Amino acid sequence: MLTAVQARALKTAGLDYYNHNLDSSPEFYGEIVTTRTYDDRLATLAHVREAGIHVCCGGIVGMGEMREDRVGMIETLANLPAHPESVPINMLVRVTGTPLADIPPLDPIEFVRTIAVARIVMPRSVVRLSAGREDMSEETQALCFLAGANSIFLRTKAFDHA
Repeated sequence: MLTAVQARALKTAGLDYYNHNLDSSPEFYGEIVTTRTYDDRLATLAHVREAGIHVCCGGIVGMGEMREDRVGMIETLANLPAHPESVPINMLVRVTGTPLADIPPLDPIEFVRTIAVARIVMPRSVVRLSAGREDMSEETQALCFLAGANSIFLRTKAFDHA
């Protein structure tokens, strides 16, 4: 979370983009996050935008939410005062031992639909495939690009420090 003063300090220091995902819809958010509110997230986005920093904001899908929640997250993004310049759409990476480890995987076509809706309602935003991409088939990734994804975040082994 950022205050207005912190956002201005980051801008003064030369920051161009700030990533701050909404994670989900307002309705589903409380099922996943308990340490801050949805309004806290929206306030941070407002501070970032007011400071003149580009916004990178998307969310995570496949956390057990309903299709309406994916739509609600994108609707919230699309109804911000300005669309985020960058919209990362993350697929949940299930990690053993965590509360969401046993959530059934999201149908790949539902993920592709999420990308398509983001593209349609935020035509100037860069829609990015982000976390979880490594677990998608090449076919699903290709469909995401056909549905409107502009780019893909990659992690290379050269930067892993395990």
